[in-house]
This record gives sequence, structure tokens and C-alpha cells, in this order.
Amino acid sequence: MHLLKRIGLDTFMLLLIGAVGLGVLLPAHGAVAAGLKHVTYWAVSLLFFLYGAKLDPGAVRAGLANWRLQGLTFAATYILFPLVGLAFATLADPILGATIAFGLLFLSLLPSTVQSSVAFTAISGGNVPGAICAASVSNMVGVVVTPALVALLMQQGDGGVRMDSVVRIGTQILLPFVIGQVLRPWLWSVVARHKRLTGMVDRGSILLIVYSAFSAGTVSGLWQTVPGSSLLMLVCFVLAFLAVIMGLMHGFGRLFGLSRPDRAVLFYCGSTKSLATGLPIASTLFPADQVGAIVLPIMIYHMVQLLICAVIAQRSARTPSLAPGSSGSDKTSKG
Repeated sequence: MHLLKRIGLDTFMLLLIGAVGLGVLLPAHGAVAAGLKHVTYWAVSLLFFLYGAKLDPGAVRAGLANWRLQGLTFAATYILFPLVGLAFATLADPILGATIAFGLLFLSLLPSTVQSSVAFTAISGGNVPGAICAASVSNMVGVVVTPALVALLMQQGDGGVRMDSVVRIGTQILLPFVIGQVLRPWLWSVVARHKRLTGMVDRGSILLIVYSAFSAGTVSGLWQTVPGSSLLMLVCFVLAFLAVIMGLMHGFGRLFGLSRPDRAVLFYCGSTKSLATGLPIASTLFPADQVGAIVLPIMIYHMVQLLICAVIAQRSARTPSLAPGSSGSDKTSKG
């Protein structure tokens, strides 16, 4: 139970499921929905402001010295993952429909997790400073790179992401993040003293986004077009997606001769995706009545990645030879 709490698989996951159910069963209508839209807008801005205030650029600069590890992790997150996502989305389109397939591709364009990937790396005896750097860089550049990749790969009917979506990304996400980074020297002590409060803001904002997205989907009649068989198939696609990515991370860590601690970084940072970043970006980029279906793959992937990575990390802690990228004959560790 302690491990599950450490990686975030606790009451919050149950609250996420509850927010989905509430959005489906008791959706917001009329003036309430309009008010919820405004509240969600400012919640997203506050969320990214806090991300900017919490991310330590000093840790990023220190970790960049291991350029090979950081380069491989970055390439895995923003090149290899999107290519695999494009293949899975193409396969899923005729089976699950365009919107959910769209969500699979969007999932592949997100940055990696921060808290979870660092925790898993630590449990597995991996390079924790390297994981902190890789995860931080992924999220810092993801504020810009993810929308850019969406514009490049997820072409919509009007020829791409609309200009008003680009403007919203700049004003609602990028600007608060930059302000948080600029003010970090003055805000960090306050944030550090009130971790519980900032954590409540983080999670409360995400729950609000989830309820808003699934509520809008219910009002638009979206869920009437998504049968239970499609949800089951989506779970199968997500499991296969995660298995392929984890297999590639395992293989590339050994192929490039990374030490065991560095292979753990590549495995966890390269195979996980951030729900906390994906939900607000999706709510900013996509029409409200489609966001619920687009983020559904992200939510399923998030829950599955936590469960599977927790099992792998626990086994790695008990038996180092079973750590990500290791084999029974691997007894050495390169610096």
C-alpha cells in the first residue's frame, strides 16, 4: 500500500473514476456548464503556473551532463513514441472510430510523468538525478513540443490545429508556466511549505477537467456512440501499446550500452505518459464535446502504466537482475 501511495495509485485514482461517472450520470447543462468552462480555464492556468514554480532548472542543468541518456530519453518520448502511436492510431481507426484513435495518437505526443517515473527509478536502484532531469526536461519542453506535434501529426478537417487553439496554448498554458519559472526563486519556499495545498490544487484541477470533459461528451451524445465492446477493445489496444513501448525501451537500453541505473531511467521515463499534463492540454486544444473521448486512452494508459511499473519496480528492488534492461548475466554497471 505504501508503494501504491508513493506513485499516486491511491484515493486520487478512485476520485478520477468518480469524476468520470459524475460527468456521465450528472452532466452540467446551461449556465452551470458555461460557468464550469470559465472555472476550468483558470484552473488550467493555475496548474501550469504551479508546474513552472515547482520545476527546478538547476536539477535539469546538472542532469544534462549525461547527454547520451538524456538524448535517448528525449528521442524515445518525442520521436519513437509518436511513431508507434501513429501506427496504433492507424490500426485503431476502423475499429474504434476516428475520435478515440485520435486520442491514442495524442497520448503518444505527451511528456513523461515526473513523480511516478522518478519514484519507479528510485525503487529499481536507478539513476535518480538522471530521471529527475529527463522527466523535468520532458515536461518543460512538452508545453511547446506537444502542441507542435499535434499540429504536425493530428491534421484536422480545416488543415490543422486552429489558430485560436494555438493562442490559447500560449496564453493559458505557456505564459503561466513561464511566469512560474521566472518567479520560482521567490515562490519556491512558499510552495515547499504548502505542498499539501499545492497538491490539492493540482489534483482538484485535474478532477475538474475530467468532469468537464466527460460532462460535455454526455451532453453532446458522444457516449451513445461508444459501445462497451469498443471500450474493451480500447483497453486491449492500450495494453498492447504499453507492451510494445516497454519492449522497445528495454531493448534500446541494452543496444546503446547504457549502465543498469541509466537503463532504468530510459525504461520508466521513456514508457510513461503524463495524465497531469495531457488533460489540460487536451482541454485547451480540442472541442469540448470531443475532449472526453480523446482523453479516454490517456486515462486508461495512466492507470495501466502505474500498475505494471509498480510490479516491475517491486521485482527489481527484490531481485536486481530483474531490473529493466538487465539479464541474469549482466553483472556490470558502466559509469
